[in-house]
Amino acid sequence: MLLSVTKARNALIAGLAAASIAIPAAPALALNEKEKGFVAGVATAVIVDELLKQGRIAREARRAPRVVYVDPAPVYRAPAHSATSIYATPAARAFQSYSLNERKAIQRNLRAWGYYRSSIDGKFGPGTYNAITAYARDEGVSLRTTASAYGVYDGLLY
Repeated sequence: MLLSVTKARNALIAGLAAASIAIPAAPALALNEKEKGFVAGVATAVIVDELLKQGRIAREARRAPRVVYVDPAPVYRAPAHSATSIYATPAARAFQSYSLNERKAIQRNLRAWGYYRSSIDGKFGPGTYNAITAYARDEGVSLRTTASAYGVYDGLLY
């Protein structure tokens, strides 16, 4: 719609400009000098007014804030290999199934063999997790299943 209005306005301006050029070429008897001057003045005023209006529109367009498209931020997706808490590992589940005295005995044996450096409290935390994984790695055992964790703990107890 805006494009057709612009085209119509431009056509009107072009027509007025052509008329202002053609009117002086009209027969000399049709218009006297005052009438010719009046028509030329009107045509000139219309053209100057349109030029001033276009200049105002251009200045306003330069002052108006420009809208810049910005790509939206990517949506965060959890990695395919989500990190598991040490408390949800098979080693932690197996450790918690033992009694408090048995858990303390496991920690004491890990400390005696140089794997555990924290306090003997019977709680499964980062110190116990690091000690049991290091011990299992040295023994060549994987702690990926609860059964293998029970095997490692039973080996420390009995």
